[in-house]
Amino acid sequence: MVFRNVVRPIAKRYPINEVTIPLLRTAIDTAVKLRPDPQGVEREQILMNGFRMEVVRTVGDRRPLSEGAVMYMHGGAFFIGGIETHRPIAAALARRTGLPVVNVEYRQLGGTRIPESITDCMTAYRWLLRKGADPSRVVFAGDSAGGFLSFATALRAAEESLPAPAGIVGISPLLDLDYRAKRGYENVERDDYIPLAGLQRMVRLGAEVDKRLDPALSPVNCALHGLPPVLLIVGEDELLRYDCELMAHRLAEAGVPATLELWRGQVHAFMSIAPGLPESRMALARVARFIRARTEANPVARTA
Repeated sequence: MVFRNVVRPIAKRYPINEVTIPLLRTAIDTAVKLRPDPQGVEREQILMNGFRMEVVRTVGDRRPLSEGAVMYMHGGAFFIGGIETHRPIAAALARRTGLPVVNVEYRQLGGTRIPESITDCMTAYRWLLRKGADPSRVVFAGDSAGGFLSFATALRAAEESLPAPAGIVGISPLLDLDYRAKRGYENVERDDYIPLAGLQRMVRLGAEVDKRLDPALSPVNCALHGLPPVLLIVGEDELLRYDCELMAHRLAEAGVPATLELWRGQVHAFMSIAPGLPESRMALARVARFIRARTEANPVARTA
């Protein structure tokens, strides 16, 4: 109810431009500081060229990256969010999988565009490989815009002849930037969080050139054969269910193993918004099982 009556009306009308993005980003970053840090994990800050990352591990974990890792790309419509906003879900995944989670704070709109965000995630992946990470034990994961980047990074890696990761997890991922294709979709009015108008403004700022969108920028339109197994989780009434169903269909056509889960009554990216809620914990358990299956020969149970 809060999302439908408060969040959605604001998102529907909020202008996304060079002036408003820093204001909203500052407000969210300030609010996040009031939340206690997750327990049971240690954090290491990594400064890259133009952006930063944070490696989140369970307390006392000193295993090398060659034994497995998760590269997490946060959501936030390509213009908000970062290490602090998504530290709780990174910590939850680290605790549940026992793996280090590399939380990537790529550059965002207001100073760059979506292709440059992909470049930063590629830089993060190359860093992982240089540090000895075994790509057959690395899983890409992300929510919303981060889900887009999880796929886009895997596809870019293939283009650049880098090894594919072991798996991809998309949590309410944005996978088709063509907002026009969604205009007749049944969930346009059902989604309590993401309005089509807000998606349109974001794409126009971050992806269109002279009001034209390159279809090849959307992961659903790319050559998908060769991608690793995929797990897609999305709310039943989400606008981005459209993207997930389209991607699941095209993955099947490409022969890529994929699982699509629809969660009834859940808002967009519910796991990253409130990972401690019962439904989020259940969904995170599904994500952790998928990650362990892709990174361990003999998966074992981990703590919540």
